[in-house]
Amino acid sequence: MPKPPHICTCGQIVPHGERCACQIKRTRERNKRHDAKRPSAARRGYNRAWRKARDAFLKINDRCAWPGCGAPATTVDHIKPHRGDDRLFWDRTNWQPLCVPCHNRHKQRQERST
Repeated sequence: MPKPPHICTCGQIVPHGERCACQIKRTRERNKRHDAKRPSAARRGYNRAWRKARDAFLKINDRCAWPGCGAPATTVDHIKPHRGDDRLFWDRTNWQPLCVPCHNRHKQRQERST
C-alpha cells in the first residue's frame, strides 16, 4: 500500500518521499549562502598533492567502507573532520573510501547530528 502524501509548509500536497519546489528552492539558497562564505577547495587543502594522495589511496582501497554498501569508492573521506588541521588532514588512518552517495547522504547526515 502506498504511503500517503504530506502537506508542505507552503500548503502544497507533496507525494510521499518527495520534496516541494519551495523546499528545494530554500535548500539551494541556503547552500549558496554557505558556499559564498566558504574558502575554495584549494585553500582548504584539496590541491594537487591531495589529488595525488587520494588517487593512490583509492587504488588500494577501491570499495566503499560504509556498512552494507561495497560499491566502487570514488571519494576519500576524513573519518574525523579535520577542520583545517593539517596533521589530521594528512593522517591516512583518518581516511576512508566512500562512494559518492554514501558520502553525500549518510556521512553528511552523521556529521550534522554530532
